[in-house]
Amino acid sequence: MIRHECGLTGIYDHKEAARLAYFGLYAQQHRGQESAGIVTTDGKRVCERRGMGLVPDVFGEADLLNLHGRIAVGHVRYSTTGESALRNAQPFLVCYRGQYIVVAHNGNLVNTLALRRDLENSGSIFSTSNDTEVLVHLLARALRDNDLPEAVRRACEQARGAYCLLVLSGETLIAVRDPLGFHPLALGRLGKCPVLASETCAFDLLEADYERPIAPGEMYIIDPSGERSEPLCSSMPEQPRQCIFELIYFARPDSWVFSEQVYLCRKRMGWLLACESTPDVDFVLPFPDSGVYPAVGFAQCAELPYEHGMIRNHYVGRTFIQPGQSMRNFGVRVKINPVRSLIKGKRICIIDDSIVRGTTMMTRVKKLREIGAKEVHIRISSPPVKFPCYYGIDFASRGELIAARHSHKEIVEKLDVDSLHYLSINGLLNSVIRPDHYCLACFTGDYPLSCAETGKLRLEAPCSAKAD
Repeated sequence: MIRHECGLTGIYDHKEAARLAYFGLYAQQHRGQESAGIVTTDGKRVCERRGMGLVPDVFGEADLLNLHGRIAVGHVRYSTTGESALRNAQPFLVCYRGQYIVVAHNGNLVNTLALRRDLENSGSIFSTSNDTEVLVHLLARALRDNDLPEAVRRACEQARGAYCLLVLSGETLIAVRDPLGFHPLALGRLGKCPVLASETCAFDLLEADYERPIAPGEMYIIDPSGERSEPLCSSMPEQPRQCIFELIYFARPDSWVFSEQVYLCRKRMGWLLACESTPDVDFVLPFPDSGVYPAVGFAQCAELPYEHGMIRNHYVGRTFIQPGQSMRNFGVRVKINPVRSLIKGKRICIIDDSIVRGTTMMTRVKKLREIGAKEVHIRISSPPVKFPCYYGIDFASRGELIAARHSHKEIVEKLDVDSLHYLSINGLLNSVIRPDHYCLACFTGDYPLSCAETGKLRLEAPCSAKAD
């Protein structure tokens, strides 16, 4: 399973800021299910609520009523850096020289360990294992001699990696996207009120109008005097390096990401996949939910019947009572189950977005064989994942990636399928509008930033820590 990243939402100058932030996070729940948080302010008083779990579990009606103010910053998290614990939940709220600072971050820094080591050597004290706290310390130091926009700029000059940021202090809200633009951040408007979110599906739920993406290397500043855009740095890379997996897997299909309509991108991936390799089968079967959209394009191009032969249980949460050892692979079966009468005796083409470790695919193919599938062919709407990601996607280490350890023939044998074809890199790039704007490091190993300093911080929680 590929882990999701984080989701941001920001609301400026609205009487229902907290409630709007809640719904903005709710729409982006797919980007992080470990924790959620909202911080609000009226420019003087600050209110916060953070907790472990899904958005509806963290926030009740009473919580929203207690989040006062017309400005709000919200965050849903999956931990790509730092363990899953309440102290790592965001947004971070700190006080520096009588001035509060709120920071919410989506992405991953590749020089976290080096920055943290330098900060600790000069006296900084950390209370979390999160790379976002490194940004908070850099920001606080820069605030000694600079206003907030300049302090944000100076902090980001020292950070390397992927970061979309919402920074709030006083009545100033700043949205930032790193110069390579790894992950999305968008600007919308609800009436006259600016709204910010990682994905535009949040705007749809809020009935806000989508204006445009925050550009790579842009700092968008909102304060009582108005709104303005400033460059984050003096020199910009020649091309952005946006994460192609946002379009393959992460983003909701109804979102616009990197000026692309995600649904149409995935459908084109499936269409081009069929152009490259269509087996002689009875029907196309997507693995829900990620395989559904490329399967539509594949079936249309190949002129094959499309069947929902795998049924997903939508009521399975993040955790459930674990079975005994005798019920191995229960976790896979509880989520998706095949329609036996549709599959028995049939030649099937399975469509999915990716194969990472291969264990889930092996379990599903085994089940199809057990109930009598005559042939099982697999088509994947992305190239083989051979390299880990250091920019905010929690892929397995390279040693766990099936395509990094095995040849194509070996993968076919391990999965026990009749044929396997991955979408080529050219096919993938032909499915997007600006192919030169994407990071393909997980497929090619060509990293746009050095990852030599990358590492994960793992700190033990204090024995007295209490779950929220």
